[in-house]
Amino acid sequence: MNESPDDRIYSEEHIWLLLKSDEIAAIGITEYAQSELGDIVYVELPKVGNVYQLGEACAVVESVKVASDIFAPVGCKIIEVNEELVDSPEILNEGPYENGWLCKVEILDKSLIDSLLNASQYDSLVSV
Repeated sequence: MNESPDDRIYSEEHIWLLLKSDEIAAIGITEYAQSELGDIVYVELPKVGNVYQLGEACAVVESVKVASDIFAPVGCKIIEVNEELVDSPEILNEGPYENGWLCKVEILDKSLIDSLLNASQYDSLVSV
């Protein structure tokens, strides 16, 4: 089992957040999520400016096996999306922690960050 990068925090729904500052974060799916999905063939990204509450579906990742909603790990406003994924969704399989980020967000409720998992807590969750 790959160890999840220590530089980010994780949701139980297999989403990672990489904090760029107190209010800005990049969001993506974990190595575990992409491996469970299989070959990713389509990504529906949120629109810049959209606001999502914790747990609200904000994107869709579709593989040859299944379509899966991506849930906002915190209340957030979309400030940038990874347009590369539209034409090359396989980037999520090749490097979910590198070029496979889905979007960048402004975090609207920073207190929710405390409910997320660190890398070792997340790795414990997925190794069960």
